[in-house]
Amino acid sequence: MTVKEHRELSHEDKLYAFKRATNGFSQSGGRWKERAERGLTDEELKAALEFELGIYGGSCGPGDMSLAFQAAGLKIWADWNTVVPDRDCKPIFQGTATIRIAREVYNIKDPSDAQMALF
Repeated sequence: MTVKEHRELSHEDKLYAFKRATNGFSQSGGRWKERAERGLTDEELKAALEFELGIYGGSCGPGDMSLAFQAAGLKIWADWNTVVPDRDCKPIFQGTATIRIAREVYNIKDPSDAQMALF
């Protein structure tokens, strides 16, 4: 058995993994657009992410990265080799980091943030 060389994930790789993990269900693009238009509090965004991630999921394939994700803890794992969550790799996003990247990727404002009202 040959062990593949480890390849560090770039920022673009992590964004790709995040988008794949949060767009697996039908019509997710429309839901993210609607959420961005109205804005979400952290609690609302957490619930939206839990819905889109599902209980547990993943994907992999020739030439593509291996992904695993789960709603519990808002965890997303990704690697260019096989991902075995919690055994040989740590999540690339987890908890509040997942909420922060969702705000960045989907341009979702927090309506409860008084500072944002100034812009």
